[in-house]
Amino acid sequence: MQSEFLNPSDFFMNFYFKQLNADAQENAGAAEQPVEEASAATTTAPVEAAEAVTAPAEAPAKPQVAEVVETAHDDFDWSVDKRNVSSYSKEEKEKYDKVYENTFIQLNDGELVNGTVVGLTNTDVVLNIGFKSDGLISLNEFRDIPGLKVGDEVEVMIVEKEDRDGHLNLSRKQARTTRAWEKIVEVNKTGEVVTGLVTSKTKGGLIVDVFGMETFLPGSQIDVKPVTDYDQFVGKTMEFKVVKINETIKNAVVSHKALIESDMEAQRAEIIGKLEKGQVLEGTVKNITDFGAFMDLGGLDGLLYITDISWGRISHPNEVLKMDQKLNVVVLDFDDEKKRISLGLKQLTPHPWDVLPEDIKEGNTVKGKVVNIEDYGAFLEIYPGVEGLVHVSEITWANTPINAKDFFKLGNEHEAKIVTLDKDTRKMSLSIKQLTDDPWNDIESRFAEGTKHEGEVKNITNYGVFVELAQGIGGMIHISDLSWLKRFNHPGEYTKVGEKIDVIILGIDKENRKLQLGHKQLEEDPWNTLQDTFAIGSIHEGTITRKDDKGATIQLPYGLEGFAPNRHLTTKDGKSLGLDETAEFVVIEFDRNEKRIVVSHARIWEQEQYTEREGIKKAERAEAEKTKKAVKSIQSKVEKATLGDLGVLADLKKKMDQEASAAKKDDAAAAE
Repeated sequence: MQSEFLNPSDFFMNFYFKQLNADAQENAGAAEQPVEEASAATTTAPVEAAEAVTAPAEAPAKPQVAEVVETAHDDFDWSVDKRNVSSYSKEEKEKYDKVYENTFIQLNDGELVNGTVVGLTNTDVVLNIGFKSDGLISLNEFRDIPGLKVGDEVEVMIVEKEDRDGHLNLSRKQARTTRAWEKIVEVNKTGEVVTGLVTSKTKGGLIVDVFGMETFLPGSQIDVKPVTDYDQFVGKTMEFKVVKINETIKNAVVSHKALIESDMEAQRAEIIGKLEKGQVLEGTVKNITDFGAFMDLGGLDGLLYITDISWGRISHPNEVLKMDQKLNVVVLDFDDEKKRISLGLKQLTPHPWDVLPEDIKEGNTVKGKVVNIEDYGAFLEIYPGVEGLVHVSEITWANTPINAKDFFKLGNEHEAKIVTLDKDTRKMSLSIKQLTDDPWNDIESRFAEGTKHEGEVKNITNYGVFVELAQGIGGMIHISDLSWLKRFNHPGEYTKVGEKIDVIILGIDKENRKLQLGHKQLEEDPWNTLQDTFAIGSIHEGTITRKDDKGATIQLPYGLEGFAPNRHLTTKDGKSLGLDETAEFVVIEFDRNEKRIVVSHARIWEQEQYTEREGIKKAERAEAEKTKKAVKSIQSKVEKATLGDLGVLADLKKKMDQEASAAKKDDAAAAE
């Protein structure tokens, strides 16, 4: 559709032909004048143009004019017509030049301009922006203007003045985005609150339309409380603050939470201004943690520590509190600068120590629940906030070590006797053992020395076993009193905690409340009868049960154990006996007092070799003696020796000397 504005070439041609008509009319009037006046008159258009535009059929005779010589275009003077007469004055020429220049419109790509709707189709909107041609914009970009009609003005962006097809490319969407970005940048600087429409959900948050531009609302910025369901906000119009912009990619982040926090900050300031210590406020439990609960005081949060919830001990606040529970709390302390408020709940009730019942006094029996266990004892809660200590020494009458963590369990109830009570310091000591009579009062009659009893192993240490014979009465069996025959590195090798064991009372220390117990004394000392069985030089079969750097422990018959040094474990083939190997051993030492037997395996085969060597030596000595006697017999029969006889005698003597020398060496070796 053609614009109502003319481009420069159309304007110039229209103006030129209008001027020709004006000159023709002037020439027609001048034809009635004398020829001299007509020739002297000044015309404003060529004669040919006048003839072409004059309406009457019979035009007046043409005046005689001088012929105009045409020149090159570079020298052409537009102000001179074919009659070589100037048509306009200088002032008129400047006026018309100005009018002509004003017909030009300077437009650039990316520029925002206002356009007028000059046409509507089913799919497009035709806009006139004063350019040489109109532009088309998709009707989808005007969905926010349902009543769009011809004549309406809208702002658009010139995407391209002339595309490949010569069309003017406009966009209302980009114009709105540009204007929206300018506004967003401005409100980000000023902190102004904007209104936006939540259009859709995206990963990590929501998309919000602000001024016609899409912005991002992170999930963490929707509300002060965690939000999991984003769909409930889609389609809602909400207020936001622009909290972050990116000029490079033209991206903006908005926040609704910032507005809520701003309002809450104002409420906090108002509430803190009216706060006083000891003031009672109503609050709502908004969050429960291991160390306490956060209370909403109406726009301001306060912390209720776990120690200020109840006078009694609690392991977690949820034992007393529930989410969204409303209750009254007292202001214990607050900090104006850090805006922290400490609250208390138990302070609204009297301290239990100040309102103890009359029956809580020394000597009375009470029942309490175990609320805390330490190495030195356990605390029993008699009433909420009222606790007493049962020291380890007050658990049992026995003088044996006892572990409070083994005796008490959290939550269990026990009866105890009040030993001391101090309301001023709010301390109470309790005793479990004093609920019964002291069993050590008649210890001599119940557990006389030399009597046998059965007890239960209660504890095992490196040096002995603690046995309980009755409630509050026990003693220790030293490690050396467990067995006559075996030596133990630890009592745990012989017995375990909880097992029953027979004992004999060896001694009573009533003052220190101790019993000396024995176990091996239940039998006679077998070492008195084993001295002949395991005499030095006797050989016994044994099995290696333990082995270390010094030697090996050998399990011998009758339950005895012997010790063999490493050098006595060597076998005949030069190797050493290993763990669990069974072999023969000879006793080389027997100490009844120290309960010690030393054995050797090497001495057995060494003794055999020695005996064998001794037999050979004895045979050699007998042979030498026989030879000596034979020589003497020959000498006695021969009166005069010949040279041959002397040679035989010399050989015999040499042989006898060699045998004697070898015998001395064997004797020396055997002695070693």
